[in-house]
Amino acid sequence: MTASLTGTRFSVVAQFYALTKPRVIQLIVFCALIGMVLAVPGLPSLAQVGVAGVACLGIWLVAAAAAAFNCIVEQSIDAKMKRTAWRPTARGVLSNPQTLAFSAALCALGSALLYVYVNPLTMWLTFATFVGYAVVYTVILKPLTPQNIVIGGASGAMPPVLGWAAMTGDVGPEALILFLIIFLWTPPHFWALALYRVEDYRKSGLPMLPVTHGSEFTRVQIVLYTLVLFAACLLPFVSGMSGWLYLAAAVVLGVGFCGFAWRLLRNYSDDLARATFRFSLIHLSVLFAALLLDHYV
Repeated sequence: MTASLTGTRFSVVAQFYALTKPRVIQLIVFCALIGMVLAVPGLPSLAQVGVAGVACLGIWLVAAAAAAFNCIVEQSIDAKMKRTAWRPTARGVLSNPQTLAFSAALCALGSALLYVYVNPLTMWLTFATFVGYAVVYTVILKPLTPQNIVIGGASGAMPPVLGWAAMTGDVGPEALILFLIIFLWTPPHFWALALYRVEDYRKSGLPMLPVTHGSEFTRVQIVLYTLVLFAACLLPFVSGMSGWLYLAAAVVLGVGFCGFAWRLLRNYSDDLARATFRFSLIHLSVLFAALLLDHYV
């Protein structure tokens, strides 16, 4: 009996954890951490390490709250899509009141940690990001316009800004460069996914670009965005934020992403769209890792 109850408790915990979209949140916190590290010249002090640790936790909690709230809003849509039908809210394993209470608790705890132990600016920027993603993007933009990813990408591009604000108490131009990179990265990343998931999006009723404007138009947009992104990724070097190590990584990754986009335009296949989507994840992760490494080399 005890083993059964313990298993049930772990199962419930796992369901609530799934609401937080762990892989997405890990990337968010990683990008925020990059902002924190770059904001501190040289090696951080123990006090700064402590602030960064609390900031990462607070940002994780608020971002997880936004993800859980998103699961409530998109419950019916998630149930229609293979990629999201497993989510606890889509399957009815967790009720909307349970999920809402969970989201509110995470948001309140994360906001309190940021306000008390980091600084008020970081708390308000993080909360604004929550509202931007969970309400402005999910509730308003996503079901209304095929430009949802472009406009809503502003919320997803905020983590480095949050990290920078956590360590400095302000938002510098360097943080805005990092914001720009993620903002421009977001559309080709999601449109590559939408291309090979187009039938799911069509069934869901969401006006994603491949549904409203077709595959070829979407692939042209991906090429254009990867070219502009390539230029934006050079800004850290041009502005003096980074050195030659980062520049080499940015050029290799940029050429790679543009190459995938061009191949996708010329000779489309679902497998190539999947490969492009996967490479986009590698692109952002390795690019920011190169920034981090370059900062200390």
